[in-house]
Amino acid sequence: MRISVIGCGYLGAVHAASMAKLGHEVVAVDVDPTKIERLAAGEAPFFEPGLPEILTEALASGRIRFTTDMAEVAGARVHFLAVGTPQSPTGAADLTYVDAAVAALTPYLSAGEFVVGKSTVPVGTAARLAAEVSEAVPGATLVWNPEFLREGFAVQDTISPDRFVYGVPDGDAGQAAVDALDEVYAEALSTGTPRLVVNLPTAELVKISANAFLATKISFINSMAEIAEVAGADVTALADAIGHDARIGRKFLNAGLGFGGGCLPKDIRAFQARANELGVGESLAFLADVDATNLRRRAHVVELAQELLGGVVTGKHVAVLGLAFKPNSDDVRDSPALDIAARLHELGATVSAYDPEAVVTARRVHPELDFVETAADALSGADLVLVLTEWTEFRELDATTAASLVSSPVVIDGRNCLDRDAWTAAGFTYRGMGR
Repeated sequence: MRISVIGCGYLGAVHAASMAKLGHEVVAVDVDPTKIERLAAGEAPFFEPGLPEILTEALASGRIRFTTDMAEVAGARVHFLAVGTPQSPTGAADLTYVDAAVAALTPYLSAGEFVVGKSTVPVGTAARLAAEVSEAVPGATLVWNPEFLREGFAVQDTISPDRFVYGVPDGDAGQAAVDALDEVYAEALSTGTPRLVVNLPTAELVKISANAFLATKISFINSMAEIAEVAGADVTALADAIGHDARIGRKFLNAGLGFGGGCLPKDIRAFQARANELGVGESLAFLADVDATNLRRRAHVVELAQELLGGVVTGKHVAVLGLAFKPNSDDVRDSPALDIAARLHELGATVSAYDPEAVVTARRVHPELDFVETAADALSGADLVLVLTEWTEFRELDATTAASLVSSPVVIDGRNCLDRDAWTAAGFTYRGMGR
């Protein structure tokens, strides 16, 4: 099928390359010429495992091309909207890019074609855009097909997701949209991937509801960590025990610094803002506590660092291992790790910061930090070590070697990812989260 993808950021670039991987003919459009030049040269503008390989393969096959010219989408049967919806100053989702993309697309849209929203938008947005599309191009249909990408696994989640959700209108237009999307995703559907066909508001709510639930689960276990620390319990063992309950499950019950990135923090705030607009703000009032708990974890780690440094941070050398908000990503948007590093710098510490992939992106946001090239460089002469992103490289650090590099063997395991016994045996004072 001939497909267009509008927006070549994280979502759009992965989706476009993945669609070409599945055998479709793809034209991908973005207003940023630098981004388009990099993608056309086979260079992914961000770190995502697997993306460089499928991008190179797609370009070599001739099934994908990148452009800044919206006119080149003409003739595609399905047009995916994959632009960002950043947080506005009020907390609500900023729909500027979504609205601009639809306005730019409609002059090149024809009857019988489908505009397929992938972006996370406030409920009610799709109905408004559907009316705009049908008025501008009678016979064209807008539907919503939310994405469920996990950074670090985005290629896998696009090509072989755990479910598909189609938000479509009633009647023949809706059935035609279902048929078209079934053709797009035929490979995954043939292996039994579940497919849910719902109305537009339900499709809009699926992604943001899932993110709100996950954020709540993470903040719940971090609240338990706060109690565990003062009660003398071990939150990791607690999570293991309650995780055996099939109604709860063990995933996302890892206490630590809390969540970050470009989705969960933004989405729960936008969800609250939309609920208030709809007059049902009390239904999501609990998300304010979820957000507050999440942010409190960062302050807690800074306070713990101050305590372990004897109350004096100024002039101390702090090694920070991890800057991305999660491993297998270079994304530092709302990263707890980078936020903690910056706060310690503001308190007067010399912060040597290292991340396997996120040094470049972190430097753009906080150039004042001392970025180093290896974990050993960060550890050398450190008065305190903080492990803030659970990269495999850090999980597998040799504690004895680390002890030989630091000035003072004290470590804060911000993700409970280290072998506590090994680090204490090497002479470290070890502090975990909720342990």
